[in-house]
Amino acid sequence: MAMVVQCPDDLVGPAHPVRMVMAVVEKLDLSRFCEPIKAREGMAGRDATDPRLLVGLWLYACIRGIGSARELARRCEDSAGFRWLCGGVSVNHRLLSDFRTDHGDALDELFTQVIASLVDKDVVKVSRVSQDGVRVRVSAGASSFRREERLQELLKKAKQHVVELRQQVDSPGYAALSAQQRGARQRAAEEKQQRLEQAIAQLPELKKKQAEAEKRAGRGAFGQKVRERQPRVSTTDAEARRMKMPNGGFNPAVNVQLATDTQSRAIVGVEVSKEGSDSTGLSEPMRQQVEQRTGQRVEQHLLDGGYLRKDDIERAHGQGVELFVPPKPAKNPQNRGCELEPKRGDSEAVRAWKQRMASAAGKEIYKARAATSETVNADLRSYRGLTQITVRGLSKARCVALWCALAYNVMHFASVLLS
Repeated sequence: MAMVVQCPDDLVGPAHPVRMVMAVVEKLDLSRFCEPIKAREGMAGRDATDPRLLVGLWLYACIRGIGSARELARRCEDSAGFRWLCGGVSVNHRLLSDFRTDHGDALDELFTQVIASLVDKDVVKVSRVSQDGVRVRVSAGASSFRREERLQELLKKAKQHVVELRQQVDSPGYAALSAQQRGARQRAAEEKQQRLEQAIAQLPELKKKQAEAEKRAGRGAFGQKVRERQPRVSTTDAEARRMKMPNGGFNPAVNVQLATDTQSRAIVGVEVSKEGSDSTGLSEPMRQQVEQRTGQRVEQHLLDGGYLRKDDIERAHGQGVELFVPPKPAKNPQNRGCELEPKRGDSEAVRAWKQRMASAAGKEIYKARAATSETVNADLRSYRGLTQITVRGLSKARCVALWCALAYNVMHFASVLLS
């Protein structure tokens, strides 16, 4: 046995990455995170956990690839780096989980604040950006998707269950339960009813897309197959959709859109969509978001072939933006390699796009897309914990994506942010 006298500051060395993370956090403006705190000095109420600590914990957790609040709470007790951050303050998984997703606007402003700082230091110049989508698995199960008839039936049962719970107040069995148990049962029943109502609210949008798909499919065998499909919605996460994943299978997922500056490889735009295809008008909103965050104009926008839409080419040309996106392969094998040849009915925007993509300079510029977006996607999936999103809803999923992108920027540009 040995008696050890140790200062909490000695838990990590002077060059430990956690010190760098906290130094960056201390330079950021976190006033938006403090607004929901009701306890104030001189007023009654429980002391709130300092937002600087919680922001530092989640940034360092994402840098270490930790995406679970329970795992982060465990690390705060076992790992020296997280213990140094806490400095003796205790945190639990529920506090960490709520903080992660309950401050969407404040987190979005913090992300913009970091990007603006990099722009001011001439590190980020968004004249040329690359955009790509990453389909990330969500926690909804594949078996949780139900058709409209089944959803209506489940909703009817859920409403009846809520009414029955309210009528059991005077029953002996209900009186034997503690107040905590009664409240838990009531909340569970109401949350189930709410999730079913949210699922049914998604049906009109899915029916509209189904009608558009039937119109495109035509009258052949494939069209018949499309018409036989019925829209299905998850009863656990109404905004999740079954998407084709990189492994070739289909899973409930969300489409995380990332825009990256090709010069610095900093992430300058984040959005989460429930659209499984990128060709649904996702490029222009992302371009607008990048311009709002940085205060600069995007002149060249690099995309993969999945984003190709004639309407986007036309609008980008009208806005003075050069769109770099490869053409879709010709259906006829004899016409392969001729997709960029001018045609009689081409508009001015389409002719300019074809000329741009066929030129040697355009091909050289487009090489930056894979070198930028693919490396950033791999970094987030391999090292920043963007492997599976365990929260429900697009707004919360967007918070998770913002934390990962923010951790990426802090990790790669900490020295610049501290200068």
